[in-house]
Amino acid sequence: MPLEEIGWLRRGACKSSDPELFFPLAASPVQEAQAKAVCATCQVLTECRSYALKAGETDGIWGGLTPEERRRTRFPAGWRNSAAS
Repeated sequence: MPLEEIGWLRRGACKSSDPELFFPLAASPVQEAQAKAVCATCQVLTECRSYALKAGETDGIWGGLTPEERRRTRFPAGWRNSAAS
């Protein structure tokens, strides 16, 4: 992705955090809550979340969402059934 499209990264609340908070080897509920707390204070939360959904990021916390939460956002329950109708 071109740098001008992700320039918002420099303004992210996560830029001064340990990357392992957002990309842990083994995620835990405590770690997830801590990462989401950082995201909740972020001025570029919307841009980050939008990027992660468009790019199909499969790892880490992006825009306050876990990989599973992003999958559910991109592919809500029943999405296959509605396409088959």
